[in-house]
Amino acid sequence: MKIPASELPKQPDGAIYHMNLHADELADNIILVGDPGRVKMFSNLFDTIEVERQNRELVTHTGLYHGKRISVISTGMGTDNIDIVLNELDALANIDLATNEVLPEHRTLKMVRVGTSGALQPDIEVGTPVASAFGLGIDGVLQYYDATGCIREDMVQAFMEQTSWNDRLPRPYCTPASPDLLKRVAHDIRQGVTISAPGFFGPQGRQVRAKLMYPELNHAIEAFQFEGNKVTNMEMECSAIYGLSHVLGHQALTVCLIIANRVTGRFLDSYHDQMEELGRMVMDRI
Repeated sequence: MKIPASELPKQPDGAIYHMNLHADELADNIILVGDPGRVKMFSNLFDTIEVERQNRELVTHTGLYHGKRISVISTGMGTDNIDIVLNELDALANIDLATNEVLPEHRTLKMVRVGTSGALQPDIEVGTPVASAFGLGIDGVLQYYDATGCIREDMVQAFMEQTSWNDRLPRPYCTPASPDLLKRVAHDIRQGVTISAPGFFGPQGRQVRAKLMYPELNHAIEAFQFEGNKVTNMEMECSAIYGLSHVLGHQALTVCLIIANRVTGRFLDSYHDQMEELGRMVMDRI
């Protein structure tokens, strides 16, 4: 199948359009971060850096870490950015960009998002990591794809019932982490359900000056339980990473450093050392 140029644009030198990256510059092991500045934080831990690319907020450093080839890539904030990054990463892995033909052999990428997040349970201390066993999206991105067989509909139905979900909001979706990555990378840290919202303020229940339409939603989310799983935290990327990874045949995991607790009101304003240590741990284990 040949993909039209309008559907998969490229830079003049043949690099994928938004990421400005060539296929041979991408490792199979990928660390995804939101903040472009965090790429350098993690690549400083590399033995050697072979690639440094940037376009807009999308920064990629590829190099060797203890002999393991890893790409650290910034996505920017939000599931809309994840839609771009995940599709372009898959294109780099599985499409011949010279011909726009799908390659005959599927290349599977292993992706771990290392980010920050706010806890939704009072016993989760700021400064500790949490792994996302499930990504539950209230952002709507995956509803634009044929995700047949990927979504945990039983968990979605329970979530909608327990939260009295309003049909004016995007329909939630839920997909699990890669079992292999979850076991290998996050076997000794707390795991739970991560909510991915389509914004930082209103969609996450923060009221500054704009009045909220659903001010009690966060309390309902905090109380949600399904088969022993509770919502541990809320952020803005995990659900789309998990959902698109399932659709495209890749492995994904999210591990977040908790820098705020939305229940207790605590906030960690300095977390450079903890974030660097979390990145090192993930790169050791991926």
